[in-house]
Amino acid sequence: MKGVLLVNLGSPESPTAKDVKPYLDEFLMDERVIDAPKWLRTILVRGIILQTRPKKSAEAYAKIWWEEGSPLVVISERFSDKLKTQTEMPVALGMRYGTMSIKKAMQELKEKGVDDVLLVPLYPHYAMSSFETVVVKVLEEQKAGFPEMKITTLPAFYKHPEYIKALSESIKDGLEGFDYDHILFSYHGIPERHIRKNDPTSFHCKIDGTCCKVNSVAHNTCYRHQVYDTTEMVKAYLGLQEEQVSSSFQSRLAGDPWLKPYTDYEFERLAKEGKKKLAVITPAFVSDCLETLEEIAMEGKHQFIEAGGEDYKHIPCLNDNDLWVKVMAKWVNDWQATNKLDVVPST
Repeated sequence: MKGVLLVNLGSPESPTAKDVKPYLDEFLMDERVIDAPKWLRTILVRGIILQTRPKKSAEAYAKIWWEEGSPLVVISERFSDKLKTQTEMPVALGMRYGTMSIKKAMQELKEKGVDDVLLVPLYPHYAMSSFETVVVKVLEEQKAGFPEMKITTLPAFYKHPEYIKALSESIKDGLEGFDYDHILFSYHGIPERHIRKNDPTSFHCKIDGTCCKVNSVAHNTCYRHQVYDTTEMVKAYLGLQEEQVSSSFQSRLAGDPWLKPYTDYEFERLAKEGKKKLAVITPAFVSDCLETLEEIAMEGKHQFIEAGGEDYKHIPCLNDNDLWVKVMAKWVNDWQATNKLDVVPST
């Protein structure tokens, strides 16, 4: 019997340092998030970061926490519930980190008789710290406790026309009534070394502004290439001019170089160049979360206005948008009917 496993990032149980600490520990100790040797990762995370970060992160979570709970979890549940009404297959929702675990979701599917699973990482783009870690974790759980389950993974869908349409229409709705003079596509940042690590050719990805334009198998796992593809396709769909749009990367950590340009620097640059009304989109996520709601919607607005901007609008993620649910329902139902996935055209 076939079923669908949706997996998103996860969340602490509450916006308190007590609950944030174990969540951050699991997240930051993931070798695909901080890809240092375990001994060094342990020193960094448990010896340094977790001594101060939980309190600060809890304060940030408290700013965006909903009455129903974590926004990311609530939104993911709403999306899952809507999807269930548009497919005959069982659908389970798990999180890569936190108590709402992948293991629990797989057990839920097993109890419903599912032994053929379509895994849907809820990330449009391929990155080792998001898409890849979800796939690896599911396969680990399968080997340990669900050997009878067959796992098929939905590929990164960053440039599928149906996804681009849903994203673009959502953006169009978000822009209605807002007289913007620039749109910033702000994507989650990753270290430059992650790009090189995921390059199967070991030589294509130079991160120099040219390699993304040269066709290569490396693009199948190149986060940088994929996010720029998303921006270009949305720009074309909405008929936006080149000078109206730019892309940047948020949420970097100190240390090694991360993908540039940095979003906080862009807020200042755009304001000083005379862009007074800024719309910001965060397409690396399909569900709003701490990073979009606090860092971009709140802190980003403050940074832009402080730099001389006048008006600022954060456009929500796809969340449980009806068109987005319809797109996902089509993909999973097509898989059920044909046992095939044709989500992303060949590079």
